Amino acid sequence: MRQSTTSTSRARGIDRVISLCEQLHLHREPMTPKELMAATGAPRSSVYELINLLSEAGWLETGSDGRIFFGRAMHYFGLDYADHNDLLRRARPVMRQLSARFDETAQLCMLDGDKYTVMLNENGARPFRISSEVGVKVPIPWTASGRVLLGGMSREVILGLVPEADFVLPSGEQIDIDAFLAEIEHTRQRGYALTEGLVDSFACCMAVPIHEGDTIARATLCFTVGRNADQARRETLVEALREAAATLSHGD
Repeated sequence: MRQSTTSTSRARGIDRVISLCEQLHLHREPMTPKELMAATGAPRSSVYELINLLSEAGWLETGSDGRIFFGRAMHYFGLDYADHNDLLRRARPVMRQLSARFDETAQLCMLDGDKYTVMLNENGARPFRISSEVGVKVPIPWTASGRVLLGGMSREVILGLVPEADFVLPSGEQIDIDAFLAEIEHTRQRGYALTEGLVDSFACCMAVPIHEGDTIARATLCFTVGRNADQARRETLVEALREAAATLSHGD
């Protein structure tokens, strides 16, 4: 019985570490211990114990104002992941070339659970840079990349994955589910997605798949540009994305 109780306590402690780190990531800025207690639902004593333990390991740091945020060890962990992830390592120079060549913001995006997230970002020289930040989870239906990443999935799988609330845009507009599914199939057939004004009325987003095997989109390459980009410019950008994605795909 004692061993079972100890195992349960350890599991709860691990869950609280994960929850604390997730809340700091979602908040994206330092938090007070009180804010962490409210966000995680953990007792005061547990939060302070975790803060002390993780601070000793370099996972967390406490600012002069008493607020808590990730420590330098987490930075090292992130660098290790990026350096040893084959796709991210190969994609970084490709994206730099795309951004420098066209002066547009280039991104590499992937699914993260029931959301989409930007994994890499390279800002262009143009002042128009409306795009998601790295690591921020965004509803899949709000994005061009989401329409690419769901390609090949059945209706049942898609509706089981995407929360109903995510079909509502920030403006309050409801995305028609049947139209969304049709866009996914159209995207799969033509090999790219293009959306306009979904989250920002001035933005045009275009995305192409990076394949894992013959059909699965492991990730996307995308540009975010102004809606005033003419048709010739859009076609040029899509073709450049497709050429770049082909060099990063496996099985093509």
